[in-house]
Amino acid sequence: MSPTVLGIDLGTSSVKAVVARLDGTVVAQARGGYPVSHPRLGWSETPTGDWFDATAGAVRAAVAEAGSQPVAIGLSGQMHGVVLADEDGRAIRPAMLWSDSRAVDQIQEYDRLPDPLLARLANPLSPGMAGPLLAWLVIHEAVTYRAARWTLQPKDWLRAQLTGRFATEPSDASATLLYDIAGDTWSTELLGALGLDAAKLPPILGCSAAPAGRLTVAAAARLGLRPGVPVAAGAADTAAAALGSRLTEPERSS
Repeated sequence: MSPTVLGIDLGTSSVKAVVARLDGTVVAQARGGYPVSHPRLGWSETPTGDWFDATAGAVRAAVAEAGSQPVAIGLSGQMHGVVLADEDGRAIRPAMLWSDSRAVDQIQEYDRLPDPLLARLANPLSPGMAGPLLAWLVIHEAVTYRAARWTLQPKDWLRAQLTGRFATEPSDASATLLYDIAGDTWSTELLGALGLDAAKLPPILGCSAAPAGRLTVAAAARLGLRPGVPVAAGAADTAAAALGSRLTEPERSS
């Protein structure tokens, strides 16, 4: 049987698992859904346990249909939002999603920043991005923010559950409103201006294809996979969709 790889896409309302051969031929796929809660007007949240439960179910179903254990795992996921996690990766509050608008007042803090600093973010200002949401937490949930060891993007949190390692990569980092795109690093000047702790942000791996760890024994048991399978850093869903649609090729993007 030809070797296969596993792709996991952590979406807003469902997770998708795809088993494919190395040439890209899809062998099997499955999905698992979860609700988005709106505890207040304009808020959008999901308990991260729902994400992992749905991921385990979808992966088990897809791998069973394929009849093949994957030799590697890659991820993509919903952009923006934020997960506060402790040093072991356990979320200490529900994830805040890209569609959350509670941090609209924090956009005014960005508007007061110097234009050259804003230009280095290379993004329109949106309250559902990690930077404004974290600035909101500093004011409204200060104890919870201080208790967090990590502030993660959704797919980076899921990957940490798989590998026990904490990191991000440029495609997701670039849409947090915390990332100096020109400098390819977190913006320490911006973090200082917003009162955010740079130590809570994960290291940035070189690219989405970079090795980000191996499947732990505990995660393998949950997903019905072999431990030790290599896991790639993965990518933000919009970036992954552009790559999958071959929009990186000039003749296809014109």
